[in-house]
Amino acid sequence: MRAISVAYDWLINAMKVLSGIIVVAIFILITSDVLLPLTGDLLNELGFKVTILAWEGTLGVVEYGLLWYTVLAAPWLARIKGHVFIDAVNELLSEDVRRVTSKIAYIIVIAGTLLLAWFSLNLLIEAYVGDMIDERSMELKLWWIYAPMPLGFGMVAIEFIRYLIGVDDMFGSRTDVKEGM
Repeated sequence: MRAISVAYDWLINAMKVLSGIIVVAIFILITSDVLLPLTGDLLNELGFKVTILAWEGTLGVVEYGLLWYTVLAAPWLARIKGHVFIDAVNELLSEDVRRVTSKIAYIIVIAGTLLLAWFSLNLLIEAYVGDMIDERSMELKLWWIYAPMPLGFGMVAIEFIRYLIGVDDMFGSRTDVKEGM
């Protein structure tokens, strides 16, 4: 059981790192998309006959990247309690009522994320088997859009199952967010 826990923790951290790399890649793509044509214009003004065009695939890749980094980072954010939730009402409740409402919230989130994992897995399989193509500025396999979603949503469900069975508490100390980063 310890080996599974270590492997799972490694996977969460690997997904977090990959998510960070994707954010940096998006930054580089957008920056180069803006600066390359400007560089060509500047070189033309200096007397060089140069045409520098931005890569046409930037928009599609950035759109994929935005989805990917969000889904890949979600389990880590759930682990460190970095996700968005409102606990003002929770603070006004007694300990017993807070425990019950927390369990209800966990069950709702688990059901929702497992449903998203199921549907995204079906979309992934359908796109892969059907060899579907996403045609925007460039052609990409459609299954690439869905690839991280079943794993990401499934792992978010696991994180909330941890809360449900008492391994951790979503409404615990919010200082855990700073320590997890």
